[in-house]
Amino acid sequence: MRFFIELAFDGTNYHGWQVQPNANTVQNELNNALSKILNNTIEVVGAGRTDAGVHAKQLFAHFDFSENIDTESLKNKLNGFLNKDIVIKNIFYVHDETHARFTAVSRTYEYKISTEKNPFDKNTMYSFRKLDINKMIQACSFLIGNKDFTSFSKSHTQNYTNNCNIFFASWFEEQGALVFRIKADRFLRNMVRAIVGTMIMIGEGKIEPQQMENIINSKDRSSAGFSVPAHALFLLKVEYPKIN
Repeated sequence: MRFFIELAFDGTNYHGWQVQPNANTVQNELNNALSKILNNTIEVVGAGRTDAGVHAKQLFAHFDFSENIDTESLKNKLNGFLNKDIVIKNIFYVHDETHARFTAVSRTYEYKISTEKNPFDKNTMYSFRKLDINKMIQACSFLIGNKDFTSFSKSHTQNYTNNCNIFFASWFEEQGALVFRIKADRFLRNMVRAIVGTMIMIGEGKIEPQQMENIINSKDRSSAGFSVPAHALFLLKVEYPKIN
């Protein structure tokens, strides 16, 4: 039987989602907790990989188990076992062919920039001087659609394709912060952080919004902006068709 886990985590103390040798990761913590509670070797499969320091307000993972499970009891046990920076929101049965990564139809990320110095935002926002949000919003229109986003990808990732279909991208102001929200069917490694770094160049007036189109078409990482720090990036939402 296949089970889905809905979770959220603060990524500050983790080297990303995916299990890695000699590194503390969210997937490793979840594998260890489930294996001990269920007295079996459990390996969860996540909806995607988040980089070191990136947070998730919603992520899904699945695992297989041969026996019936009291999902509410398992949720409570996991929350008691795991560190406080990982929270299990829900556990539920799904069809056996449903896959946390491949069945997902979209992911939404959010990046937060604080334009005012605030000691309480240092772990969740990137501080930066004043930016022209209107120019940054204009640049978003060039991101929409199914395009090759090599210019915003980490090199040598061995992806089968660098094409992503972006459904939505925009900036808005929220409680003294500038927030970038982007939704797509998939994302490349480092993609959102590289896009935001390029947007900052536009917001500073270093390049014009229209230059975003040329950067995408160049398929050259060196033509885009810097990669912003990970601590202000959140995986906001993962969406599926009806799965249970």
